[in-house]
Amino acid sequence: MSQTRSGHQVQLLQGGQAFFQALNNAIDSSVHEIRIETYIFNVEASGVQVAVALERAAQRGVAVYLVMDGVGTPRIPAEWKNRFNKAGVEWRIFSPLGRLGVFIPSRWRRLHRKLCVVDGTVAFCGGINVLDDYFDPNHGALDAPRFDFAVRVTGPLVQAVHEATAQFWWRLQAARTVRQSHFKAAWQALQEAVALSLQARSGTESDGSAGTLQHDALVHDTHAELVLRDNVRNRSRIERSYRKAIGTAVDEIIIANAYFVPGRKLRKGLILAALRGVRVRLLLQGRYEYFMQYHAARPVYGALLAAGVEIHEYSVSFLHAKVAVIDGHWATVGSSNLDPLSLLLAREANVVVEDVAFAQDLRARLVHAMAHGGVRVDPAAYANRPWRQRFLDRVALGVMRVLLFLHGKRY
Repeated sequence: MSQTRSGHQVQLLQGGQAFFQALNNAIDSSVHEIRIETYIFNVEASGVQVAVALERAAQRGVAVYLVMDGVGTPRIPAEWKNRFNKAGVEWRIFSPLGRLGVFIPSRWRRLHRKLCVVDGTVAFCGGINVLDDYFDPNHGALDAPRFDFAVRVTGPLVQAVHEATAQFWWRLQAARTVRQSHFKAAWQALQEAVALSLQARSGTESDGSAGTLQHDALVHDTHAELVLRDNVRNRSRIERSYRKAIGTAVDEIIIANAYFVPGRKLRKGLILAALRGVRVRLLLQGRYEYFMQYHAARPVYGALLAAGVEIHEYSVSFLHAKVAVIDGHWATVGSSNLDPLSLLLAREANVVVEDVAFAQDLRARLVHAMAHGGVRVDPAAYANRPWRQRFLDRVALGVMRVLLFLHGKRY
C-alpha cells in the first residue's frame, strides 16, 4: 500500500442519520458537479431525501452523475426515472443481470463501492447504501438501525475519488456507445475520460469546501488514503492493506465486518497475530440474512477460536459495517467485506486513516457495540454445535468455492 498523505479533515459518520445529513448538506451546497456511486439506491424514506436533493441540484444547473449497481438496484421507480430525466440528472444502472445473468461469471463483478464527490472539494466513502437504516430490502422493517459507518473527507484524497468516479462514468459511456456501434463516439468518450482525469488532478486543489462540518465533527490534519479494488490494476490492494496492518500489529486488532469469509492468507495473519500476543477481536454478523452469508462464515471460526481470537456476533440489528482499528492509530472505513465477492470480484473502496484520535473514536464505538450488542462465541459451544448446522456450514462454503472455481478463482 502506498504511503498515506497528510492534510485531510476526516469526519466519522455512524449510521444513516448522520451520513444522510452530511451528504444532503454537501449536495444542497453544490455549485458545479456531483458524482455518486452506490450499490443500493432505495427511493424510500431516507433515500427519498437524497433523491430530492440530487433533483434540486440538477434543476439549479449542477452536473449530477449517479451510478447504481444492477443487482443492488435492478430498477428505480418510473416516477423517479421521469423526475431525474426531467431535472437533468445523468443516471446509469451498472451491469443489469437480465434473465441469465446469474449464470454468466463475468456478471458477478459488481459495483459495490459507495463513493460521492461534490465540487471536487469534499468526498464520502463507506459502507452505507442509499437505504434507510430501519429498512431491509429482504426482511422489511427493522427494530433497530443498521450498524454501519462512512467518512466525510476533505483534502488530497478527494482528487482520487473524483478521478475514480469520473473515469468509471466515462468507461460506462464508452461501453454503451460501443454496444450501439458508435465507435467514434466511444473513442471520444475515452478521450474525455483522459481529459477529465487531468482536470481532476488540478481541479481538486481548490481551497473550497461543499457543505459545512457539524460542530462535533472529528477534524484533524490527518493522514489518509483512498484504497480501491477493481479487476484491472487494483486487484488486491484492499486485502494487502489489511494484511500489512495485521502483520505489523503489536497490541490490538478490532475488525467489524458484515460478510466474513477471509482467504487463507488473511486468516493466517489473524491467527499469527493472536499467537504472538495481539488481542484480536472480531465483530461479525449474528443475524441470519441469507444462506451463504450465514453458513459460509462459520467454518472459518474454528481455527481462529483455537488461536485465541475473540469472535462477537452482533444481533441487535443487521451489521453492515466494513471497518477496522489496529493498535489504536490505523483505521479503515469502506465498502469492502472480507469475503470472496468483495476481495476478488467487486469494485470496492475503502479509506485508510492514520490518526490516533480518529482511530480511538471508531474503536470506542466498536467496543461499545461488542459490549452492548454482541454475543461472544464460546469455543466449546461452537465445537459442539448440532450436526445439521455443521453440515449446512460445510455445504455453503463448498458451494462458494465451486462458484469461485467456475470463475477461475481459488480461495
